[in-house]
Amino acid sequence: MPHPTRMAPEETAVLVVDVQEKLMPKIVGAAGIVRNIAFVIDAARLAGVEVVATEQYPKGLGPTVADLAKRLPLRPAKLTFSSCGVPDLTEGLRRRGRTRILLVGIEAHVCILNTALDLLAEGFHVYLAVDAVGSRYAIDQETAIQRLASAGVILTTVETAVFEWTGGAAHPQFKALSKLVQERMKQ
Repeated sequence: MPHPTRMAPEETAVLVVDVQEKLMPKIVGAAGIVRNIAFVIDAARLAGVEVVATEQYPKGLGPTVADLAKRLPLRPAKLTFSSCGVPDLTEGLRRRGRTRILLVGIEAHVCILNTALDLLAEGFHVYLAVDAVGSRYAIDQETAIQRLASAGVILTTVETAVFEWTGGAAHPQFKALSKLVQERMKQ
């Protein structure tokens, strides 16, 4: 019997929140965050995990950074800090059986925090890849992560999530996923 917090691929979605051109240069550790998000998107696709994304006011903050935009053709715009403000986002996830949401993106203390709290309030299991979220200031990011953990968000990392989705070497995509892990180690 699997632990009730384990992420099964068929129940999980990755939600990429607002990784946009004009804000990323100001984010602490931005290059590593983008690299980790690209990794988890690529791995999710191999593992059968759905990937969805949002953009916060793209007219002002620009589009999603190019390396991620090519992986995320659909990025609905929003004006609310919470991605749950995107029409049909949560209901669509629920209809498709995606009740476990792995959050990545920026900013940890604004859009990630608001999205996570709203998802929890709507009954989703929420996971935060702490190595794939960021803020302009470290104190904001650290405080948001602590608050989210206290609220019931499960903290993880992108690599932990990927291996959790596979469950072991018998997974049909294990070799391809292992290759992604090895490529990530070289970066």
